[in-house]
Amino acid sequence: MARDEVFVKPTVKEVHFEIRFPNLFYMESKIGDLQVRIMEKFPESKLILQHQVLLADTGLGGKIQPPPDLGDSEAVSKIWSFKSGTGVEVVVRSNSLGIVSRKHKTYSNPSSEEKFRDMVEFVVSNFIGVTAIPVIKRIGLRYIDECPILKMNNIEFQEWYNTTFPLTRFNLCDAREMAFQTTVRRGEYFLRFSEALTKKNEPYILVLDFDGFAEEIKPMLYLEVTDNLHSLISDEYALSIKEPVRAFMRQPKIGTNGQI
Repeated sequence: MARDEVFVKPTVKEVHFEIRFPNLFYMESKIGDLQVRIMEKFPESKLILQHQVLLADTGLGGKIQPPPDLGDSEAVSKIWSFKSGTGVEVVVRSNSLGIVSRKHKTYSNPSSEEKFRDMVEFVVSNFIGVTAIPVIKRIGLRYIDECPILKMNNIEFQEWYNTTFPLTRFNLCDAREMAFQTTVRRGEYFLRFSEALTKKNEPYILVLDFDGFAEEIKPMLYLEVTDNLHSLISDEYALSIKEPVRAFMRQPKIGTNGQI
């Protein structure tokens, strides 16, 4: 499947990007500078205080209390959220930065003005410019696709998908749920793949979840590694679907335009 093909009804619903790094104790002092740099694209911002909860069995009538050495600053972690107002959110913690998009339907298609790669480059380049992180412990890129199932029978399903389901043993029409998951190495990278039969409202759909990641990356190489992860995911997606799915995505749908 050509990566530059434009689809009217793409199956991708969410795209996630994340970098993880050692805890930055000075993160709070840098957030204002990051906010100013990305404010044009992410005007909505808020601080979220996440409280740590200790669950302990203290016996009948006992009380749950935090450990004596857990101070207020340690009991609460801060999360900074920046939203575009159009379906994209940046979430920053002391040890990670994430981007979640329900808007982007293409990673780097040259014919689109809304490329997820451009968003990653804009956010991460500004973040590195502000924080000067010396190492990235992990980079992850994840695509979640919701794919159609027009008929719940083995023959047509296998005409549409190169499935991992054991359909020679379990018939699709008898299934209430079905799922497969694996994490494998792909060269110097890793891929977590899951396939799940899910009922959304009334019809069943097939959820394909591709989560590619790399470990111990030099910050200057973040975009190159993300490009490679996208290629890995794109290849796996192409192996998961067959021509009827592509034909379904090419069908006209008034008022939409999507790419993969």
